[in-house]
Amino acid sequence: MADAPEATGTVRSFLAALERRPVPLAILAGLLIAFSLPPWGWWPLAFAGLALFDRLLAGASVRQRLGRATMVGLALFVPTISWISQLTFPGYVVAAVTYAVFLGVFSMAVPPGPGRRPALIGAWVLCESFRSAWPFGGVPLSLLAVGQVGGPLAPIARVGGVLLIGAATVAVGVALSSVISGQHRSAGFALAGVIVVLAVSVVAPRGEPTGRTVDVAYVQGGGPQGTRAINTDERKVFERHLKASAKVPPGLDLVLWPEDVVDTDGPVQDAVEGEELEQLAEDLDTTLVVGTVEGVSDTEFRNSSQVVTRDGEWVARYIKVQRVPFGEFVPFRSFIEKVAPDTLAARDATVSTESGLLTTPAAKLATVISWEVFFGHRARSGVAAGGELLYNPTNGATYTGTLVQTQQVASTRLRAIETGRWAVQVSPTGFSAFVSPDGEVFQRSAQVHARVEVRRDIPLRHGETVYVRWGDLPSRLLALALMAVGWAFHLQSRRSPTHHPEPDQ
Repeated sequence: MADAPEATGTVRSFLAALERRPVPLAILAGLLIAFSLPPWGWWPLAFAGLALFDRLLAGASVRQRLGRATMVGLALFVPTISWISQLTFPGYVVAAVTYAVFLGVFSMAVPPGPGRRPALIGAWVLCESFRSAWPFGGVPLSLLAVGQVGGPLAPIARVGGVLLIGAATVAVGVALSSVISGQHRSAGFALAGVIVVLAVSVVAPRGEPTGRTVDVAYVQGGGPQGTRAINTDERKVFERHLKASAKVPPGLDLVLWPEDVVDTDGPVQDAVEGEELEQLAEDLDTTLVVGTVEGVSDTEFRNSSQVVTRDGEWVARYIKVQRVPFGEFVPFRSFIEKVAPDTLAARDATVSTESGLLTTPAAKLATVISWEVFFGHRARSGVAAGGELLYNPTNGATYTGTLVQTQQVASTRLRAIETGRWAVQVSPTGFSAFVSPDGEVFQRSAQVHARVEVRRDIPLRHGETVYVRWGDLPSRLLALALMAVGWAFHLQSRRSPTHHPEPDQ
């Protein structure tokens, strides 16, 4: 058996041969990162992919860094956001290319020599932060943290959210690259930083039980996937959930339905569905929370979650804030409609400025409707307003396969860890699940089939985690600091008369 130095030498020789072919190496790096994400979820592959990415940037010109990083981005995004093609194929192509170019542009700001590695950590975090906010309100998908929630770095979420997990993931990747290059001191610094952050996350506040518990059921009505509202009988969807609710034992504290399975032309309270829901809440002797879509006008609709008590009274409503671009609103509609298919949404969802807090007789729910679960600041908003339990009603029936659904479960896990709250995700066609404050998943449903699951004595929680208090700001500041440190080290080394290029340049 070869000893460690011989093995490292073999790896170096292999990488040296690959580096003479940067395009295949970039594709390999991107695919390794992609396969670390759900539905594959082989989280250690991210470290290998990022190590290769670091090697690609070593000694590269600005133009080469742009091209190589863009190729890495294409290999990452083409498979992991392919679900967008089920909404709009041209939009999928544009999105994949755009996000890949974002990675290329941010990588141009990474110095090619000494100082490259801390700057690479900062640049990756800033890129993820940027595309999580722009354009169209952001598309925070295919983030490193979505894969790493299945690994040992997940607890970092309660301190710095997905961005700090991303920083730690890249740090492990560049440490691996440093070891291969024989730069053990550089690797030691990177790993020491990760260990410190992990240690802080272990002792950091994670919220506390209030002393009260609730018995909760989620109701998944079932039905086919790959459907669209334009060719779906909304009444059948509603009736599936009514039928499934017959399996709910009476007397629970909360019964939770998915997003937009109640579709009415106007306020649900004025529709026959409203009367049926009032009767259901009375029959089950429970507080019922349902996802509603209500017509507002010929051009607008309202996507909300609403509460009906065991007395048949409607007492609270949360209207969605973060909308899905091209799904719930159409940017540049006057232009897009000229080239879009008939499946383009005919109306735009209204937008609220609410915190996400739903106050029910049983508990205060920090509500993130579907797409909102991908945004840490939405769950943070509801918890900061007093939320004791996270509630994620969603509807993934438009999408076939498990790509969106598994990334959404992973995101619910991240939101639970970030906020220190139990979470319930419920979908009409799967996946539905309960998630603990440590990100552990319980009673996850299968797809398509109807499912009712009850979990008793879920602890309601209060108190703030570091993330709830500070959000993403510390992680962004850390990223900027790492960029500055990287460039300072790079410039200082260039001015030094004893400067010699790094071995891996």
